[in-house]
Amino acid sequence: MTDTRWHEKLLGGFRRTSDRLSENLTGLFTKASLDRETLDEIEDALIASDLGPATAARIRERLAENRFERGLSEAQVKGIVAEEIEKVLAPVAEPLDVDAFPRPQVILVIGVNGSGKTTTIAKLARLFLEQDYGVMLAAGDTFRAAAIEQLRIWADRIGVPIMAGPEGGDAAGIVWDAVKQATATGIDVLIVDTAGRLQNKRELMDELAKIRRVLGRLNPEAPHDVVLVLDATTGQNALSQIEVFKEVAGVTGLVMTKLDGTARGGVLVAAAEKFGMPIHAIGVGEGMDDLRPFDAREVARMIAGVEE
Repeated sequence: MTDTRWHEKLLGGFRRTSDRLSENLTGLFTKASLDRETLDEIEDALIASDLGPATAARIRERLAENRFERGLSEAQVKGIVAEEIEKVLAPVAEPLDVDAFPRPQVILVIGVNGSGKTTTIAKLARLFLEQDYGVMLAAGDTFRAAAIEQLRIWADRIGVPIMAGPEGGDAAGIVWDAVKQATATGIDVLIVDTAGRLQNKRELMDELAKIRRVLGRLNPEAPHDVVLVLDATTGQNALSQIEVFKEVAGVTGLVMTKLDGTARGGVLVAAAEKFGMPIHAIGVGEGMDDLRPFDAREVARMIAGVEE
């Protein structure tokens, strides 16, 4: 996908978010002065836009420091919002690099059922293929037959090998076989789908611990990444998921999907502010090309609704 097309996709994806922010701020731009009450209202509007209390408080401080002699303009506020969002996103915008030695780099992908986890795995695989890496998938979510079948379909569609077993099979055993085969065939990246059921945290934790033990026998460095897929449409609930999966699975980085289907894209900023964890990629569509690493400045300006 060209940079221009991706930019247009992003712009469309974040439009609902920037529109919501503008709506929340409507009526505040005509105030004659930036008194405490107006600053409170702006801070509330930013929190209502899912940017998170810490970012909202910092933006309020920035506005309070300035002297707006002729009242507050929409462009001035949006410019400051964009700058502060960029400060939050820039340190966490980290693409997934393939640097494991020996190969393969093992990436465990986790996330609640319905978050777009399996589709995201296929999109990540496609990203690596574009960089000329050899990729294999492993169907470690053996709890659901549908998950195994869906991953098989994606593997076939993008033309990569897959290691899978029957529903209810031993996930750790599948991962073991996948690593052995990936090593033998010179695969660079092994992406492992894992169970997404949080109803029984202990069961999920035990399964992931077993996978880790198996990986450790083959390569003490594996897994190299534990990536949590988040659905942006869940808003603040996404933050709760990060909290739980950090504890259960030792998450090392995030991918946020479905930013085009929500007015709650500000949660991307709240997640970055609260956890400071790498955000490897964002998704703004259903197509295979609609998941990409992101530019912090570009995304910040889109969320704030700053015209280029």
